Amino acid sequence: MFESAELGHKVDKASWERQVPKLRADLLDAQYDVGELKKFPVIILINGVDGAGKGETVNLLNAWMDPRHIQTHAFPPPSDEERERPYMWRFWRALPPQGKIGILFGNWYTDPIVDRVMKRTRNSDLDQSLEEINRFEQMLADEGALIVKFWFHLSREAQRKRLKALEKDKDTRWRVTRADWEHFRIYDKFVAVSSRALRHTSTGVAPWIVVEGADERYRSLTVAKILLDAMKKRVAREKRGERRAVVSAPPPPPLGGRDLIGALDMTLALPQKRFAGELEKYQGRLNLLSRHPEFRQRSLVVVFEGSDAAGKGGCIRRVTGALDARHYGIVPVAAPSEEERAQPYLWRFWRHVPRRGRVAIFDRSWYGRVLVERVEGFAAEADWMRAYAEINDFEDQLVRHGAVVVKFWLAITADEQLKRFREREKTRFKRFKITGEDWRNRKKWDAYRHAVCDMIDRTSTEIAPWTLVEANDKYHARIKVLRTLCDRLQAALGA
Repeated sequence: MFESAELGHKVDKASWERQVPKLRADLLDAQYDVGELKKFPVIILINGVDGAGKGETVNLLNAWMDPRHIQTHAFPPPSDEERERPYMWRFWRALPPQGKIGILFGNWYTDPIVDRVMKRTRNSDLDQSLEEINRFEQMLADEGALIVKFWFHLSREAQRKRLKALEKDKDTRWRVTRADWEHFRIYDKFVAVSSRALRHTSTGVAPWIVVEGADERYRSLTVAKILLDAMKKRVAREKRGERRAVVSAPPPPPLGGRDLIGALDMTLALPQKRFAGELEKYQGRLNLLSRHPEFRQRSLVVVFEGSDAAGKGGCIRRVTGALDARHYGIVPVAAPSEEERAQPYLWRFWRHVPRRGRVAIFDRSWYGRVLVERVEGFAAEADWMRAYAEINDFEDQLVRHGAVVVKFWLAITADEQLKRFREREKTRFKRFKITGEDWRNRKKWDAYRHAVCDMIDRTSTEIAPWTLVEANDKYHARIKVLRTLCDRLQAALGA
């Protein structure tokens, strides 16, 4: 892929001086158009060989545009906080919101490529990482991001000359380190692995632009013009109200009137006399497991979903009653804030991924995309359809990093929900739990049930299965939740 970047392109000084003023003004105009629309973010990825002008280009873009609306991130070796979470966590935190430009210098491509060059991984590992990156970038594009990926290239001889020139000048010699010369010695291997990576990840929604880095003026004009063209075209498309047409086949309706929820035995109950003893038993067991030495290298992510009035809050209180308050956090999920709506929908959940040794309890979760957003029409059909795969990817990353993901759907019958709604209206300290929205949702009972069954069918995976909880009887539901948590943790810890 690098042949065209070794042609010796150059721009003379006169041409440079003639083009730069208008180009800078046009870039600023395009940047302000992006900011005024606030319909999409611009994500600029900067990668390439050492000495090819990556840092200089980042500085140039910040100088030519308004740096107040550019978020520039470089990614050195991960901190302790970052190592205790999945690899992509720190990149999610760096994503720019709609209307802003984010420059990500040394991003999610760096480690997969360097690890393969240094023989810490195999080609199959690299290919797996690249496929995960493709899915991630596809998700960003589907969420509206404009992704512009630059790869700065130098021939081996050009890189040697560049390093020598920097080293010779007393004002720039500090920029050349021993590591740069070590990387130069493995130049051929780096280029071979990089070429493989670029071939695998140059996609229709996020193609690579390979830029020859030998001539500073040519490099700068090329990057600026490509970025300007991409922003102008996207702004024009947004102003015309154009959207990418996406067609998907929705899940089929249940056949024969049978579904997963209908197969549950909703008569299951636990006598109140047994509840206290079972509660003490499983809370004690959960407490011991949360303090097990092996748990320091793991984390626990607990998801509670269910019908309105199904008893999620009561179950959560019994779980937290067994845990050290310093080591867990409850994340109540409501309608997204303005800040959250300016990001991909999974962004607000990535923010709460727990560190090792910690517990995160989600009172509703990322499954809102395929439940309330689907049923209420807040998400287009194509968006909630693709969310199944995106959610599975998210949970797969959590599990591969050591998290134990436990997901509960609390099911009640329509008659039991009606009974609880009426009790809430009559009980003063429970009135806050019942709203007009709850009554409106009840009118869509069948639509929600269909969505729940699709969700369970498409996202109950071997590594993160759903546990369906028969919740007409609260005592039975609370003990089943605690017992399931204990069993899953014990299996994961080998305790």
